[in-house]
Amino acid sequence: MTRIVEAFGPHLILDGFGCNAAALVDKEGVRRFLDRTPDLIGMTKIMPPFVFRFPRTGGLSGIVIIAESHISVHTWPEKGSLQLDIFSCKQFDVRQAINEAVRQFGIKEYDRQVLDRGLEFPRSLAFDYLISERVKK
Repeated sequence: MTRIVEAFGPHLILDGFGCNAAALVDKEGVRRFLDRTPDLIGMTKIMPPFVFRFPRTGGLSGIVIIAESHISVHTWPEKGSLQLDIFSCKQFDVRQAINEAVRQFGIKEYDRQVLDRGLEFPRSLAFDYLISERVKK
């Protein structure tokens, strides 16, 4: 379904479950994901990605700042899950971003939401998405 909204930009929130355990603790893999995803979805990386490991859980948190905003990933290896956020002040292909995350992390099912951000300074954007959905592979 395509709908026209008045918003500054989209914010993809993805909670992935049943992920590949090795991918959730692969610091270099998370860094590569954050390094290549901006190009994949037409964004402009303005700094290299930073990825940090949490000693207690072995989980990772990473972020890359893009000219359009940011992309972040948080992994929970003990739960087999991750959280991904992509916020942008310009439209991007939400499905392409999700497909890349599914490929990189072996996500078996996910919940996704796409929020319209910046409603106080609107502009017209066309999106092809459902607002919220649960997907099982």
